[in-house]
Amino acid sequence: MNSSTATTRIPAAHLDAAAVNRPLRGQVAIAGAATYGCGEAPGMDDMALLARAAQAAVHDAGLTMQDIDGIATCSVNASMWALPVIEHLGLNPTYVDSTMLGGSSFIAHLLPAVRALQAGQCNAVLVCYGSAQRTATFGRKESVAARRFLDPQPYEHPYEPVLPVTAYALAAARHMHEFGTTRAQLAEVAVAARAWAQLNPEAFMRDPLSVDEVLAARPIASPLTVRDCCLVTDGGGAIVLVRGERARDLPRPPVYVLGSATAVWHRQISCMPDLTVTAAAQSGAQAFAMAGLRPADMDMAQLYDAFTINTLLFLEDLGFCAKGEGGPFVQGGAIAPGGRLAVNTNGGGLSCVHPGMYGIFALIEAVRQLRGEAGRRQLERARTAVVHGNGGTLSSQATAVLGTAETL
Repeated sequence: MNSSTATTRIPAAHLDAAAVNRPLRGQVAIAGAATYGCGEAPGMDDMALLARAAQAAVHDAGLTMQDIDGIATCSVNASMWALPVIEHLGLNPTYVDSTMLGGSSFIAHLLPAVRALQAGQCNAVLVCYGSAQRTATFGRKESVAARRFLDPQPYEHPYEPVLPVTAYALAAARHMHEFGTTRAQLAEVAVAARAWAQLNPEAFMRDPLSVDEVLAARPIASPLTVRDCCLVTDGGGAIVLVRGERARDLPRPPVYVLGSATAVWHRQISCMPDLTVTAAAQSGAQAFAMAGLRPADMDMAQLYDAFTINTLLFLEDLGFCAKGEGGPFVQGGAIAPGGRLAVNTNGGGLSCVHPGMYGIFALIEAVRQLRGEAGRRQLERARTAVVHGNGGTLSSQATAVLGTAETL
């Protein structure tokens, strides 16, 4: 598929689906959000981090765990993760979602939860995640073996690629070849993320970073260096969703779900139709259509930046710039503090936190910004946010549009 005609891949019926979801716009709100143990949490496992974040988010919402009757969660290392989570938290849910789509999962969990809440199936949904990826005693080699068993990729695994970085390096190389994107432009993404991280006390890496330092860093997979790659950290994150009318009576300012959509076009990078076009072109179009808003209406973009190329691809596919123009779009600090578009204001997966799957943390940062709770990095104008999650090797894409009460 030629990338210049990428939108022709999206059937009109898929965009029409946004019209079906339009009545759900703003009917559900995020009432609580919290993180726990971001960075290094020695002595804690995945469940402990999840539980601490979940308890904090429920408390933030002004609720108790007994109020939670819906749950959405998943894990890279366990196919039935929701079961021990429910047991550990002492829940008796009437709504359970354990869909696993990689790092986009927790954003993908939004629309099904909205539907369940509006249908009256449940009253409060906890979306939660925890991973001790950095300090866990479970070895990296064992983890890779487990993932390959749970997620076989017959065309690629026999050749033992170093996934996921090899796949993203392919996408970066293709983007550079096709559009003239430069290594320095990719490096600008990492530098901007670090500039935001320096304003965030929760961020794991806050040392200054320059374009030259990114380019001179240890090579990982050409053309990417270690500074083009996300962190490996511990961390837990959780949000609580309730119906909008209930959210107005709870302690925190509600953050409304205005639009949400998920799209998947492939699993293995070798089966990706075009290495420069992701299914974000579909999920983004649907989410914006449901919200009745455009990229130009967004005050911020919280994007899953597992690698620097991700940010360029998603800025293009979500409509902030034309295909192939992501490199020039980010130049000159354009997505750093004070730039034309606030992107990954917590420092993202590149400099803040990345415990295996990042999507929940992008949601939490958007909530903090929209509630005016982001401290030194707080945006002066924060009414709308697009949050975008990525899973696998550019495989699953999930987009959410969030807004304050002003946007209803």
